[in-house]
Amino acid sequence: MYIKKILLAVALLGLVGAGIFAYTIYTSLFSPNTTFNNDEAHVFIKTNATYNDVRNALKPLLEDMESFDEVASRKGYVNNISAGHFIITKGSNNNEIVNAIRSGNIPITISFNNQERIENLAGRIAEQLEADSLSLVKVLRDSTFLRQQGLNENTALTLYLPNTYEFYWNTDAEGFRDKMVQEHKRFWNTQKIAAAKTVGLTLTEVYTLASIVQKETVKADERPRVAGVYLNRFNNGWKLDADPTVIYAVKRNAANFDQIIKRVLYKDLETDSPYNTYKYKGLPPGPITMPDLSAINAVLSPEKHDFYYFVADVSKPGYHMFAKTLSQHNANRQQYIRWINAQGVNR
Repeated sequence: MYIKKILLAVALLGLVGAGIFAYTIYTSLFSPNTTFNNDEAHVFIKTNATYNDVRNALKPLLEDMESFDEVASRKGYVNNISAGHFIITKGSNNNEIVNAIRSGNIPITISFNNQERIENLAGRIAEQLEADSLSLVKVLRDSTFLRQQGLNENTALTLYLPNTYEFYWNTDAEGFRDKMVQEHKRFWNTQKIAAAKTVGLTLTEVYTLASIVQKETVKADERPRVAGVYLNRFNNGWKLDADPTVIYAVKRNAANFDQIIKRVLYKDLETDSPYNTYKYKGLPPGPITMPDLSAINAVLSPEKHDFYYFVADVSKPGYHMFAKTLSQHNANRQQYIRWINAQGVNR
């Protein structure tokens, strides 16, 4: 009888122990383990990250790191880290958290606008993707790649169209570049290629002229008219005489793209650079910025008119006054000269 009581007691203790163990496991797996108040938290895990890197990223978000460590170890995550962008929802348990950061790499949207150089584009992308700016500059300016695309260092920027795109955060530099090539091909469909032929320009020339239109006017509804002016000049063998190309030439010659130039001076017009369209006929060797899609479309579908000149209209900020003759243009210029002198803008 005594032995039976002992065996019963041992059995009961075993059941209690098993219950406690089961409860501990259940708690580790299925109890909420987040501390943040927002509906979700975003976690970015770099390529080749260690488990310690993951712990450091999660520590501010989790209530009990030890229980998470236990579950991560049991599920084999510790030695199988996944890179990417992951989302943890408020109130998630350890099991859900491990599942989320192991196989839930979620794309992000990135955007870039009117960058003047490959270096500026690389810096903007590096702010949004894992790839660093140095690796981006290297692959975007790779001479072999550019030759394959029929481009050179001056025209490299024409591959990239300012817009919003979807990427995995851990996309590397080559991955970014290759997707942009595909986006470029998608944009230049049969209709747009035909439109470029109609205006007598190659795709690279369209992009280059669009970059000038972009800099000339911020008003999208005015861009087709500005594009028409430049095409009139171009098709008649005139110099384009585009102030934005002079500004770009001055910056490029000075190797200082951070300087701000609000007024083009007569001495600037003498800047010796193939980008200076006051000095050299035709289009510059490449774009002076990344044009918006509206500027590209303006060149592809320009307004047909007889205007050859334009100057800022001070009565309608952002817009311009257009002229068919030089005498009319010079009269229009006077209102702008008086206004800019009154503003005290000397550079």
